[in-house]
Amino acid sequence: MQIEGLSWYPGHMTKTKRMIVAEMGHMDAVCEILDARIPISSRNPDVDEMTAGKPRLVVLNRVDQADPKETARWAAYFRGKGYAVLESNAKNGVGTAQFAAAVRELLKDKLQSYADKGQVGRVVRVMVLGIPNVGKSTFINKVAKRKTAKAEDRPGVTRSKQWVPVDSTLELLDTPGMLWPKFEDVNVGMHLAYTGAIKDDVMDIEELGSYLMEYLGKHYAAVIRERYKVEPQEDEMGYDLLTRAGRKRGFLMRGAEVDTERMSRVLLDEFRGGKLGRFTLETVEDVK
Repeated sequence: MQIEGLSWYPGHMTKTKRMIVAEMGHMDAVCEILDARIPISSRNPDVDEMTAGKPRLVVLNRVDQADPKETARWAAYFRGKGYAVLESNAKNGVGTAQFAAAVRELLKDKLQSYADKGQVGRVVRVMVLGIPNVGKSTFINKVAKRKTAKAEDRPGVTRSKQWVPVDSTLELLDTPGMLWPKFEDVNVGMHLAYTGAIKDDVMDIEELGSYLMEYLGKHYAAVIRERYKVEPQEDEMGYDLLTRAGRKRGFLMRGAEVDTERMSRVLLDEFRGGKLGRFTLETVEDVK
């Protein structure tokens, strides 16, 4: 699995980037949805350039799966950059009810200037950006209280722009999830793969499972002990720990060989589903 320098930029992503730049002039603000577990890796590095200094609301999504202490630190970090911040769990609607108020607070001066010109009730337009499978469509559906944007738990479902009215004076522009052409940092690629932002069928699942198991064994040994009934050893390779967990689960093939691919898929599914606990894989100290 060659994540470092991985270059796999589907044509629709180039098209999306052009569309975002073309539409930006019509926007009042930008809402950037990040995965609270990986706030650095889930930020498209091209966004700052594409959004041309528009007022920004950062939504830290999936806070229910992230370490609450780290989420608080990330929220403070983004506020320090001058962004409005909303903590959300789009699946159950936590944080989504505050969205409209957060946008209006962010644009308070602009809305006041509209009112001074007699333009009361002018529609505010917000572009919503996010990488694939970050929960963007689910978030929009909750905010708009309808099933407008397609939402599936796999990357790449939203393929074209969609206008979604929230109320009579607020509209959202839903955009396709967009990654970037190359992952220079191997950790970024790994984090995106762990959380499902990169399609599993372009990855080596066993290698991905081995890396994740090694990370969890080193940093969250108690979780591995409790969930998979194996004790991580010091400096144990992820593949060996994965194999022991698979044997414990009874994932055996002919000749008593462990089905490590099946164990990898179980590990990734349980990690992504929040069954292993709440983890934040990046801290504010990791910002370069």
